[in-house]
Amino acid sequence: MEIAELNTLDQDSFINALGWVFEDSPWVAARVWFHRPFSNLESLHAAMTAEVESASEAEQIQLLRSHPDLGTRARIADASASEQARAGLDSLTAREFEQLQQLNSAYKAKFGFPFLLAVKGSTKSDIVRNLEQRINRPREVEFREALRQVYRIAEFRLRDTLEEVH
Repeated sequence: MEIAELNTLDQDSFINALGWVFEDSPWVAARVWFHRPFSNLESLHAAMTAEVESASEAEQIQLLRSHPDLGTRARIADASASEQARAGLDSLTAREFEQLQQLNSAYKAKFGFPFLLAVKGSTKSDIVRNLEQRINRPREVEFREALRQVYRIAEFRLRDTLEEVH
């Protein structure tokens, strides 16, 4: 879909088209619909990011908690499953799976939301290394980083969804 077509959609169709971009949080698309028209993908992404930034902390935390643990074997959204598979998280050895589960659990216990990383271009070892480093940060620093990672994930998803007109 092109951005021009997206700008013409009614609110329900717009939410159907983009409600999944921020994991299980269609409220972002619902709120950003009022800011149409968007001149390009970057302006759409900036508007979506601004909506999350202006949301309450409770809404932001719920958004973070909507994302699955990296390497989970539970049923997850198709977009997350595809992103994790490209990073090799669908082919973890038993030892790698156990290590990732332990790190994910410790991270979630410390911060109250799952470890988030835009995994595009990352390997399994990059992800584990990132998790090991970030678990030692202060909560506020990690909260901001988690949101930053969600914004990167959303941008990748938008780029995969929308056609750029040149």
